[in-house]
Amino acid sequence: MHLTDGDQIRNLLGRYCHLVDAGDFAGVGELLARATLCGEHGTPLARGSAEIAAFYERLVLRYDGRPGTQHAVANTVLEPAGDGARATSTYVVLQAVEGLPLQPIITGTYRDTFARDETGWHFTERRFAAGLSGRLDRHMAGRAGGS
Repeated sequence: MHLTDGDQIRNLLGRYCHLVDAGDFAGVGELLARATLCGEHGTPLARGSAEIAAFYERLVLRYDGRPGTQHAVANTVLEPAGDGARATSTYVVLQAVEGLPLQPIITGTYRDTFARDETGWHFTERRFAAGLSGRLDRHMAGRAGGS
């Protein structure tokens, strides 16, 4: 089987979702080891494997080791960017934990940049932009209940 560059980048996007939903924040840190996590306007939040893993450890609540979420990434648009690539994707996060029935809790946009070297494609930056949100109090530390 041959994977195109686009397939390989989409696999990175999918791998991120699987790792977060498994509560494997060390794995998220490894996946994003050469990247900077940023807010919507580019403010750095964490950089490198250890900082990124610690960021998720502080932010995301877990129940028996998992956040009880299902991340979905869709509508990905890939564009060349010099020797690398950019991707803009829509995300939706569903959550179901004890006392909280299955529901969408947040939507938004990921704006990612990627580079390629002898080991393949990797993230260099991820920007988060929240769109619509519901109850985040069972997902993120320090968040009050939503509507």
